[in-house]
Amino acid sequence: MIKAYTIQITQAHSGTFKLSMSDHNGNSNTVYEMSVENALNYAKVWCNEAEERQHAKDVMNKAIMESIILDRIAGITTSTSDSLD
Repeated sequence: MIKAYTIQITQAHSGTFKLSMSDHNGNSNTVYEMSVENALNYAKVWCNEAEERQHAKDVMNKAIMESIILDRIAGITTSTSDSLD
C-alpha cells in the first residue's frame, strides 16, 4: 500500500499558522500552531500515527456493527431512522 499524505501550512490570523492534513486512509485534521516549526512537528507525529488511528477507527466501526446486529436480534430496534430506539 502506498502511504500518501497531504500537508498544507498557510499563514492564518493572529500570528498563527493553519495546518491542514490528510492521509492515505481518508482521515483529515486541521489545527492551528504558533510557528511553522510547531506545525511541522505536529504533522510528523500525526503522519506517524496514521496506521494506529486507522486501526482504532476499524475497531470502533466493527463494534458499532456488532451492536446493531445484537440490537436487531434482541428486537430493540425499529425500522425508522429517527435514532429514538
